[in-house]
Amino acid sequence: SPKSEEEKGKGIDSESARGRCRRRAGPRKAGSARAGQLPPESSSPAASSAAAGGNLPRRRGRIRSGGNGGGGPERRDLKGCSPGEVGTRRARGNGGAAAVRDVGAAAPAPAPPGRARARQHGRCVRDALHSLRTNLNDPNNVLQSWDPTLVNPCTWFHVTCNNDNSVIRVDLGNAALSGTLVPQLGQLKNLQYLELYSNNISGTIPSELGNLTNLVSLDLYLNNFTGPIPDSLGNLLKLRFLDLSNNNLSGEVPSTGSFSLFTPISFANNPNLCGPGTTKPCPGAPPFSPPPPYNPPTPVQSPGSSSSSTGAIAGGVAAGAALLFAVPAIGFAWWRRRKPQEHFFDVPAEEDPEVHLGQLKRFSLRELQVATDTFSNKNILGRGGFGKVYKGRLADGSLVAVKRLKEERTPGGELQFQTEVEMISMAVHRNLLRLRGFCMTPTERLLVYPYMANGSVASRLRERPPSEPPLDWQTRRRIALGSARGLSYLHDHCDPKIIHRDVKAANILLDEDFEAVVGDFGLAKLMDYKDTHVTTAVRGTIGHIAPEYLSTGKSSEKTDVFGYGIMLLELITGQRAFDLARLANDDDVMLLDWVKGLLKEKRLEMLVDPDLQNNYIDVEVESLIQVALLCTQGSPTERPKMSEVVRMLEGDGLAERWEEWQKVEVRQEVELGPHRNSEWILDSTDNLHAVELSGPR
Repeated sequence: SPKSEEEKGKGIDSESARGRCRRRAGPRKAGSARAGQLPPESSSPAASSAAAGGNLPRRRGRIRSGGNGGGGPERRDLKGCSPGEVGTRRARGNGGAAAVRDVGAAAPAPAPPGRARARQHGRCVRDALHSLRTNLNDPNNVLQSWDPTLVNPCTWFHVTCNNDNSVIRVDLGNAALSGTLVPQLGQLKNLQYLELYSNNISGTIPSELGNLTNLVSLDLYLNNFTGPIPDSLGNLLKLRFLDLSNNNLSGEVPSTGSFSLFTPISFANNPNLCGPGTTKPCPGAPPFSPPPPYNPPTPVQSPGSSSSSTGAIAGGVAAGAALLFAVPAIGFAWWRRRKPQEHFFDVPAEEDPEVHLGQLKRFSLRELQVATDTFSNKNILGRGGFGKVYKGRLADGSLVAVKRLKEERTPGGELQFQTEVEMISMAVHRNLLRLRGFCMTPTERLLVYPYMANGSVASRLRERPPSEPPLDWQTRRRIALGSARGLSYLHDHCDPKIIHRDVKAANILLDEDFEAVVGDFGLAKLMDYKDTHVTTAVRGTIGHIAPEYLSTGKSSEKTDVFGYGIMLLELITGQRAFDLARLANDDDVMLLDWVKGLLKEKRLEMLVDPDLQNNYIDVEVESLIQVALLCTQGSPTERPKMSEVVRMLEGDGLAERWEEWQKVEVRQEVELGPHRNSEWILDSTDNLHAVELSGPR
């Protein structure tokens, strides 16, 4: 809840100033008190009461008459205790007369108020978490460290605290827990993340969770919660991630407050939910009802009033008709205003209309463990800078590729991950790999894609078994054009544009018809977001990285253009972009420099992949080499855009660009000398630790 002006002026946290947490009710033995609250010299019931309550801040609110049954002194409610506990304390002692004193009176040597508030808040947090533990069945002893005798819950596993020892995170996802939640969770005022996904927790969602005003993420995915969604969750103005999907919730999804921020994916697979945020309207509640029919009263006519009555009736009918059309229009306008603004990517009409955000599935970790045989090494399809890729078979028999991302976990990473995943899922094009689903836990980030049986271009060029034919020339030309179209879509049709940052033959996959499908797009940005939201490492593969990206760490669409040019050279030559084996023949280790050297010597036949066995068209090879060299110019401003590359591959504008390139190349040779690239090669290999390599291909 927001701070009052008085509390802001004093710099007092509103939560501590109010001290609203309540302990569990229950009788207590006469004269008993919590450890540390009753000084040894205090023995009277009055002292007992004062010691128990004297360190508590005064409660604001109305003053009630004494409760000792005899018109005793006025008192303030004891704070931090349930009504049952207050009654127990008041009943002990001399008729309650002393026990009902103002809680701020006569406590011997009271502790400083700030320290007392902190102690009180710490006890409330500890008691709330302990109540949760006692209400949950824990077959795997995940909560074994949640010992109530340990004063500080920050020492417990699955609990995260900030520098002020305030609990900000509870991570209990995928822990095989069952039981119910407790309303005391609403006392964790500083809690930011509550992760309880993939368990077997049942019962209702406590409305007290609406008191967690600092909550940023609430993940109750894949449990057995029943009952309605509490309206109080709409009060969580900081909430940015909500997943209540795959439960048994019922009733209407609230539409007020923070609920307006979330899409149907947050409420999916709750068959009995209806209304906003779902695809199912609530029964008896059409979006807009027509106005009731107008039934004018029968007038008492006097002689000579016929024409005026007729005019009045006609006017009433006209007004009713206008109202009939106006109400739906006004209602639609209101709905447009209250509906949260959504940003969609421009998807061409010829693309698959069945692919949209609503079909992005969130998998449980267990599902993907079963599908991949617990991520068995025998199912590894490849390794890269972003992690390993596993072949998997889902329960429905379909084959998938599961990318297990390697990432440093940081607070807030879940929100950024889901945001980027949703953006990736909306980039839909025939030459882009479609994201089928994802899995997110505190320790895992996984992406699920359709399985591509024909592998990658790199594997087809350099790792194919002898029994399989090589890629023929026409297929290679089709791959060049298809991958260019996919990258052009990412740059020009996505808002914001998506920069791949690791374009290479290993990331161009082949579908069942050997059409090019660009994979791994969006992952560089997804992996780089930490708390600072800056790029923390150069992502890419040596030999494919544009020089300006390697030296400055700044990427742009022209970074992808450079990588695409190198990929074209891989298609033509069949060789790796960086290969130390070429040193044995005194050749350049960088594919780009090796190609330029052979072109100067006019040895075109040495460039073409021997697997083609001369089954290619010389003019088409020359054209592809020209496009590749235009894309790999040293200055990013000189490189064409991917949309221009597509046009050049289709036969439009290549001759003019190539003629201009030759003039620039001759001028640079004169200015920089013949070995201008050798120093860059040495620098790049000396600094390999700064490059996130994608592994050998």
